[in-house]
Amino acid sequence: MRQNTHLRIDTALCGTPVELSTGRAVVKLTTSPAMAADDRGLVHGGFVFGLADYAAMLAVNDPLVVLGAATVRFTAPVAVGEELVAEAGLVEEEGKKRLAEVTVRREETTVLTGTFTCFVPPRHVLDT
Repeated sequence: MRQNTHLRIDTALCGTPVELSTGRAVVKLTTSPAMAADDRGLVHGGFVFGLADYAAMLAVNDPLVVLGAATVRFTAPVAVGEELVAEAGLVEEEGKKRLAEVTVRREETTVLTGTFTCFVPPRHVLDT
Protein backbone atom coordinates (compact mmCIF):
# COMPACT_ATOMS: atom_id res chain seq x y z
CA MET A 1 0.00 0.00 0.00
CA ARG A 2 1.20 3.52 -0.80
CA GLN A 3 1.70 6.17 1.88
CA ASN A 4 -0.73 9.07 1.30
CA THR A 5 -0.16 11.30 4.31
CA HIS A 6 2.58 13.10 6.24
CA LEU A 7 4.93 12.78 3.28
CA ARG A 8 7.34 15.47 4.56
CA ILE A 9 7.73 14.13 8.10
CA ASP A 10 11.28 13.89 9.47
CA THR A 11 11.73 10.16 9.96
CA ALA A 12 14.70 10.76 12.28
CA LEU A 13 12.25 12.35 14.73
CA CYS A 14 9.02 10.42 14.13
CA GLY A 15 10.10 7.05 12.78
CA THR A 16 10.16 5.12 9.53
CA PRO A 17 7.13 3.22 8.26
CA VAL A 18 7.91 -0.49 7.90
CA GLU A 19 4.39 -1.86 7.28
CA LEU A 20 1.36 -0.16 5.81
CA SER A 21 -1.99 -1.76 4.99
CA THR A 22 -5.62 -0.72 5.12
CA GLY A 23 -6.30 0.53 8.65
CA ARG A 24 -2.91 -0.55 10.00
CA ALA A 25 0.61 0.84 10.27
CA VAL A 26 3.90 -0.16 11.88
CA VAL A 27 6.60 2.48 12.40
CA LYS A 28 10.13 2.06 13.84
CA LEU A 29 12.22 4.72 15.55
CA THR A 30 15.72 4.52 16.99
CA THR A 31 16.04 7.20 19.65
CA SER A 32 18.94 9.64 19.35
CA PRO A 33 20.98 11.83 21.71
CA ALA A 34 19.01 14.87 20.46
CA MET A 35 15.93 13.37 22.14
CA ALA A 36 17.51 13.21 25.61
CA ALA A 37 15.83 15.10 28.41
CA ASP A 38 18.69 14.67 30.88
CA ASP A 39 22.34 13.64 31.29
CA ARG A 40 21.37 9.99 31.81
CA GLY A 41 19.77 9.67 28.37
CA LEU A 42 16.11 9.59 29.30
CA VAL A 43 14.16 10.26 26.10
CA HIS A 44 11.55 13.02 26.36
CA GLY A 45 8.04 11.56 26.12
CA GLY A 46 7.14 13.95 23.32
CA PHE A 47 9.28 11.94 20.92
CA VAL A 48 7.56 8.70 21.91
CA PHE A 49 4.20 10.44 21.52
CA GLY A 50 5.28 11.75 18.09
CA LEU A 51 6.06 8.20 16.98
CA ALA A 52 2.66 6.99 18.17
CA ASP A 53 0.88 9.94 16.52
CA TYR A 54 2.66 9.30 13.21
CA ALA A 55 1.64 5.63 13.31
CA ALA A 56 -1.99 6.64 13.93
CA MET A 57 -1.90 9.08 10.99
CA LEU A 58 -0.52 6.32 8.75
CA ALA A 59 -3.23 3.89 9.87
CA VAL A 60 -5.77 6.43 8.58
CA ASN A 61 -3.55 7.23 5.57
CA ASP A 62 -5.61 10.10 4.17
CA PRO A 63 -3.73 13.19 2.87
CA LEU A 64 -5.90 15.49 5.02
CA VAL A 65 -5.91 13.56 8.31
CA VAL A 66 -5.30 15.57 11.49
CA LEU A 67 -5.15 14.71 15.17
CA GLY A 68 -8.09 15.93 17.25
CA ALA A 69 -7.35 14.32 20.60
CA ALA A 70 -5.31 11.61 22.24
CA THR A 71 -5.43 9.67 25.45
CA VAL A 72 -2.11 8.02 26.19
CA ARG A 73 -0.42 6.20 29.01
CA PHE A 74 3.34 6.00 29.34
CA THR A 75 4.17 2.64 30.91
CA ALA A 76 7.99 2.45 30.82
CA PRO A 77 10.91 4.84 30.29
CA VAL A 78 12.86 5.04 27.04
CA ALA A 79 16.61 5.68 26.78
CA VAL A 80 18.77 7.08 24.00
CA GLY A 81 19.78 4.42 21.48
CA GLU A 82 16.76 2.18 21.96
CA GLU A 83 14.63 1.01 19.04
CA LEU A 84 10.90 1.53 19.38
CA VAL A 85 8.14 -0.01 17.30
CA ALA A 86 4.69 1.58 17.11
CA GLU A 87 1.74 -0.48 15.90
CA ALA A 88 -1.46 1.37 15.05
CA GLY A 89 -4.83 0.02 14.00
CA LEU A 90 -8.13 1.68 13.21
CA VAL A 91 -10.89 0.56 15.55
CA GLU A 92 -13.68 2.93 14.54
CA GLU A 93 -14.69 5.02 11.55
CA GLU A 94 -17.69 7.33 11.69
CA GLY A 95 -18.09 10.19 9.23
CA LYS A 96 -14.95 12.34 9.42
CA LYS A 97 -13.84 10.75 12.70
CA ARG A 98 -11.37 7.87 12.99
CA LEU A 99 -10.18 6.16 16.18
CA ALA A 100 -6.80 4.47 16.18
CA GLU A 101 -5.38 2.32 18.96
CA VAL A 102 -1.59 2.52 19.22
CA THR A 103 0.95 0.51 21.17
CA VAL A 104 4.64 1.44 21.29
CA ARG A 105 7.10 -1.23 22.36
CA ARG A 106 10.80 -1.59 23.05
CA GLU A 107 11.35 -5.28 22.30
CA GLU A 108 8.70 -7.02 24.47
CA THR A 109 8.17 -4.07 26.83
CA THR A 110 5.23 -1.75 26.17
CA VAL A 111 6.27 1.88 26.70
CA LEU A 112 3.08 3.67 25.55
CA THR A 113 -0.53 2.80 24.82
CA GLY A 114 -3.07 5.21 23.48
CA THR A 115 -6.23 6.04 21.62
CA PHE A 116 -5.88 8.71 18.94
CA THR A 117 -8.94 10.55 17.68
CA CYS A 118 -8.27 11.63 14.12
CA PHE A 119 -10.37 13.61 11.69
CA VAL A 120 -10.44 13.74 7.90
CA PRO A 121 -11.77 17.20 7.02
CA PRO A 122 -13.06 18.06 3.54
CA ARG A 123 -10.07 20.38 2.91
CA HIS A 124 -6.66 21.11 4.43
CA VAL A 125 -6.96 22.55 7.96
CA LEU A 126 -4.83 25.56 6.95
CA ASP A 127 -7.30 26.46 4.18
CA THR A 128 -9.66 28.68 6.15
